[in-house]
Amino acid sequence: MLWLVAGVASAGSAVQAATVAELDREADEALARLYATSPKAKELGDRARAVLIFPKIVKAGLVVGGQGGDGVLRAGGRTEGYYRIAAASYGLQVGAQTFSFALFFITQSALDYLDKSNGWAIGSGPSIVVLDKGRARATNTTTLKQDVYAVPFGQKGLMAGLGLEGSRISRIEPAA
Repeated sequence: MLWLVAGVASAGSAVQAATVAELDREADEALARLYATSPKAKELGDRARAVLIFPKIVKAGLVVGGQGGDGVLRAGGRTEGYYRIAAASYGLQVGAQTFSFALFFITQSALDYLDKSNGWAIGSGPSIVVLDKGRARATNTTTLKQDVYAVPFGQKGLMAGLGLEGSRISRIEPAA
């Protein structure tokens, strides 16, 4: 079990070692892939105040698990900051996977909370709704009533679930 925890930690460090230019490029590519495969996500992006894109999150676990990755906050097509998502978990879990993740900030108050909090623990603060493919199809601009919408995409590997409970998002300053 210790080898798995060590592997998750080293994988997370590798993901988090990206430079500003690499993160921006990876975020552009990930968001383009999402919009190409999900017109509803594109509509959501057009309506959102900002989008926080995590191009690659690494998740692994064997009873004890973890996940992590770096992301880019975009508002009006401009980069507004860089963030890291990290989580640990314990329970009936086994496997490893990578995936991309986009958080669409609909309200200004949710975006302000991200900026003002010293690390946002998902589950506290603004309300967040995870949109899987089925729920995304049912959304339109009149049904968007929550503060933040989360869209996981591009999953590779084998791992049960994509839960965000206990995840923490913190602002970072990556290397130039």
